[in-house]
Amino acid sequence: MADSLILEVADFEQDVLTGIYSEETGKPQPLRFTIQAEMKVADRYTPDTPLDASKNYMDLKFAASDALPEGVHFKLIEAVADHVCETLFLQDDRVLAVTVKIVKLAIAEAGEKIGITLRRERR
Repeated sequence: MADSLILEVADFEQDVLTGIYSEETGKPQPLRFTIQAEMKVADRYTPDTPLDASKNYMDLKFAASDALPEGVHFKLIEAVADHVCETLFLQDDRVLAVTVKIVKLAIAEAGEKIGITLRRERR
């Protein structure tokens, strides 16, 4: 079995312009993100291994917040997830794959988690 390194930011909430129905358009709605980035693994991590041997976890959060284009309405949350994946691939050549789970918080009626999970591998 090969070594692997997966960085994760879980249950991060961000308001995003998304949706296809009239009640969803024109105003941001809350989404809950869990983002995983599979990275190339260093041969070894020691107590003094510098950050540049891995990736800053905050880059994952940035891809689902500040990196989303301001004022752009995403009809599908699949497109939001795709944008997050592309942002992480562009940031760092060591990112091998990205998994983005998005839950639409505003449409839950009884606490259910309604959303998608998109996994993209570097092409």
